[in-house]
Amino acid sequence: MINKIAEVSFSLETLSIQGLVTGCEEKKDNIVLCLHGWLDNAASFSPMLPYLRQDLTDKHIVAIDWPGHGCSTHRSLDAHYHFIDWVYDLLQLFELKNWQQVDIVAHSMGGMVASAFAAAFPEKVKSLTLIDSIGFISAKAEQTTKQLRDGMLSRYKSSHKIRQNKTKKLHPNTESAIKARLSVSDLKYEQAKILVERGLLEEGEGFSWRSDTRLRNTSPYRLTLKQAQQFIRDIKCPVQLIYGSKGMDMVNSGIKHFGPLFEQFTSHQLAGGHHVHMEQPQKTSALIQHFLAE
Repeated sequence: MINKIAEVSFSLETLSIQGLVTGCEEKKDNIVLCLHGWLDNAASFSPMLPYLRQDLTDKHIVAIDWPGHGCSTHRSLDAHYHFIDWVYDLLQLFELKNWQQVDIVAHSMGGMVASAFAAAFPEKVKSLTLIDSIGFISAKAEQTTKQLRDGMLSRYKSSHKIRQNKTKKLHPNTESAIKARLSVSDLKYEQAKILVERGLLEEGEGFSWRSDTRLRNTSPYRLTLKQAQQFIRDIKCPVQLIYGSKGMDMVNSGIKHFGPLFEQFTSHQLAGGHHVHMEQPQKTSALIQHFLAE
């Protein structure tokens, strides 16, 4: 048994995925895989991992840092962070570890990637728990050309900065970085501190973000609503949504547009914001335990 949270590393084709593990060491074929959101990292699940370890005694629990996030490596300079590439990262990880029928717990962007993966590879996903995330960001077909233009210009501007070797802004201390994260989210101080501490790199006289600056580039494409809905229709496993009473507005509209399309779907609202699993780790873990037991 693992009675603590430990670091883990996975070597994929061109990069290294880092993460956190806990739970039953003898059940490495009985996985709960936790996937964080955009510009977060595996520490997003740190408040919940001790409860999951207690509630899911027969599970090996793995929380990864997506490429470009946390302690995982960045994509090469000739690559980018397309949405579909996250799906390929998952496929590589599953094939590397020979994982089958995995229970996935996924927050925000991680939920979108996990939904696409579950649709494309239904044989690999046993269940899907979405946290303040349902469906996909979509756009009207008429916006396709503008989306491409905006994405290409954003990529060029970012690449130009890299070629000019412009350095990241340094924070003088962790407190400065925590305040910066608080200013752009609904996180509470302790939650921001958990994410920031894993997301910082000490450089000389200050601290910079570990996350790849290219993660902020505008996407050059969006799914149409019909494409997004088709993904949801193709998900065969049971799906549970846990969302915050003060979470993302798009979740409420997503329940309407996507909820009825799942073959098996339940939802639960908890008091909290977008990171409700960090605010309510014990209740979130209990809902997951009950869902997996069923």
